[in-house]
Amino acid sequence: MLPPVIAGVDGSAESLAAAEWAAREAVRRDRPLRLVHAWNWHPRQGAGEPATAAQRYLGRRALRQAEDRIRRTCPGAKLDDEQIEGPATTALLRAAACADLLVLGSRGLSGFTGFLIGSVALGVVARATTPVVLVREGEEASDEHLSADDGSPSVRTGYRDVVLGIDLGDPCDEVIEFAFEAARVRGARLRVVHAWQTPSPPGLGPGEVGLVNGPEQADEWLAFLTAVLNQWRDKYPEVEVAETVTEGRARSVLVRAATGASLLVVGRRMTERPAGPRIGPITHAAIHHAGCPVAVVPHE
Repeated sequence: MLPPVIAGVDGSAESLAAAEWAAREAVRRDRPLRLVHAWNWHPRQGAGEPATAAQRYLGRRALRQAEDRIRRTCPGAKLDDEQIEGPATTALLRAAACADLLVLGSRGLSGFTGFLIGSVALGVVARATTPVVLVREGEEASDEHLSADDGSPSVRTGYRDVVLGIDLGDPCDEVIEFAFEAARVRGARLRVVHAWQTPSPPGLGPGEVGLVNGPEQADEWLAFLTAVLNQWRDKYPEVEVAETVTEGRARSVLVRAATGASLLVVGRRMTERPAGPRIGPITHAAIHHAGCPVAVVPHE
């Protein structure tokens, strides 16, 4: 059986939006959809079995609410569900280990709610070995599509761009492939964005791009980006690709580029640090400030 697309639900508005987005993505990828609700029972609380029964009831209600919404809006999804016992971060990571993709709800700049309280959601993103997509409250199917000719929202028009933020100092195959595949299943254009800043003279070596002036640097970066993408163009000939190199801070450039996109794709290096896993400042800015769903793709 193909690995499913998994959505975490807790009854909140953002988790319902995430579940609906996950259903559409499962159909696009021809994958089953699994809804999961994480709950945590602590025997030391003294509530015992009644507390467990209450938590299971609330979990069942949250799952049923999400199921009803998906059956109305995305009847083609092949759907099942389960309740998983926490702690929430551990439970979601365990579920994600067998998934094609994990989808969670997000309030963007306002943080996360429900069982996705800040540290939980960020902990999942920072530790997951599977791509995680964060979907904001209020996301609807029409938000992924271009407006109709009269400017009104539509689900019958083509998809908006998929945007890939790429670091040409460390272009990662897993991240690039995820973005190309996301564009392919949507029939969307892939817009690949690289932000560059002129390095200080002490950091330069012979022949480095930073030795030339601004316009020439942009041309050099663009040529490098085109070379990196050539093999992926050959692998995905049906995907239209547009490259952009912009001078500026990567986090600001990327958030601006995601305006009006259907999906923003960023990477996260799976490197354990003394202080524990980190998502990095660019990914952190993307998941808090981008106005579209954000896919965080782990890589070595």
